Amino acid sequence: MVDRKIARSFYRKVPAAAAIAPAALWRRAAGRWQWRGVEVIPAPNPPGAKLFIHGELIIDASGGRAYRAFQGGRVRSASQARHGRVGAMRDGTSGPGTSGQGSNSGNVRHFNERVILNALRRLGAASKADLARFANLTNNTAGVIVGELEAQNLIRVEGKRAGQRGQPATLLSLNPEGAYAIGVKIGRRSIDSILVDFCGSVLARRRIERVFPAPPEAVAIVVAEFDRLRRLLPAGELKRLAGLGVATPYNLGSWRRELDLPAEPASGWNDFDLVRQLSAATGVAVFGENDGTAATVAELHQGHGRSLTDFLYVFIGSAIGGGVVVNGNYHRGVTGNAGDLGLMPVAPSRLASAPASNRPCDILLTRASINALIRHLRHAGIRVADRAALEAAIAAQPSLVEEWLADCVDALVWPVLSAARVLDVQAVVLDGDLPKPLLESLIGRLGEALAQAAPEAREAPDLRLGTVGREAAAIGAAILPLHLSFSPNREILLGLQG
Repeated sequence: MVDRKIARSFYRKVPAAAAIAPAALWRRAAGRWQWRGVEVIPAPNPPGAKLFIHGELIIDASGGRAYRAFQGGRVRSASQARHGRVGAMRDGTSGPGTSGQGSNSGNVRHFNERVILNALRRLGAASKADLARFANLTNNTAGVIVGELEAQNLIRVEGKRAGQRGQPATLLSLNPEGAYAIGVKIGRRSIDSILVDFCGSVLARRRIERVFPAPPEAVAIVVAEFDRLRRLLPAGELKRLAGLGVATPYNLGSWRRELDLPAEPASGWNDFDLVRQLSAATGVAVFGENDGTAATVAELHQGHGRSLTDFLYVFIGSAIGGGVVVNGNYHRGVTGNAGDLGLMPVAPSRLASAPASNRPCDILLTRASINALIRHLRHAGIRVADRAALEAAIAAQPSLVEEWLADCVDALVWPVLSAARVLDVQAVVLDGDLPKPLLESLIGRLGEALAQAAPEAREAPDLRLGTVGREAAAIGAAILPLHLSFSPNREILLGLQG
């Protein structure tokens, strides 16, 4: 656990630091601050800046810079966590998801607020009684928390529930203007930027097509796009900007053979500290994740995550990646690569366009990726320069697409089946940067192949089409600052000392 004095020094110039008590949720590793394993580069605090507390965000009123401060309670054991949702805590002695009443204790108040916000995110609109039942709080405690969140402009009244006997219940929902965030996805073929509100709704989007930009060029593009999107917010709302989320493939410069990448720009990414460079250039807190995990966060918040608590997420882009959701929270793993199906071993492709390999097996991203499709088209003499050209080629060359599709499905079967069996999830959600009819065809054929390959006494996993779509990684990057600032997290709470 981080020493409180060290953690408090992180928030210099913050009044009444003792009341904030952020120590337990921060970890310092290799000279960098991390929260939940995600590296967070804090924005510089200019001399004389006036700060005020907004929920769990400490916001610099002069420049919209955000810092994090947290409070948490004590829990007894992991066995107290209820499968299916994160519940409120009581008096520092019961854990996430336990039955019983909530507490107004200061040490759990902020966590209970996050539980209420999470409930509204999942339910859409709910009454105070609905929220109390969802979070295992008393009606009185839920009412107090709702009042605090209303005062912070994080939730708002939606109206009355009609069609029931007695006094109509007042319905509450998240306030879209409660906070904002910007997300950027840097990929091997494009840079996508998104501005979202507190509900995760997209307010603005921008896309620049670049085939593997060099790091300095990518940073310049991101900074320019960030400034354009930030200027769309009214001046009075800049203080509610929670930060910048960045999604990019980890090891962006690797697997040049498998993905048919240019050597020169690829090598420049291997040791490039993107998060630190962007923090210095933008002056805001920057949250970095790999693109597969970011896309998983988007699906968790806006898609199947509202009805599923445990699922494997797979996204087919230039490469193939994914993530894992367990008990309603996304799971990073030790290195932040949980759900990285792209590196799972598969048999070499039988397509003539496949790169030569001197090993008995290859890795999944060699076969199940958009780069593999483009390589197959190029092998037949069809040039693909951007997304529009790819979609035109897909429409004009059904036989070539069919050859790639068959090879892609064949490569996916064993990695998906193995991961689903190991994780024992409710479903496998598959999405991608491909036309929807092609994705639907892929899912239909993969479902049939999984059913044939499933072992005795075990059914094939429930395979579902993702709901967020092509922009999942960019939207997830934008949601990331909001998720890390306003969502309850079981793993962090279970690590606290009372």
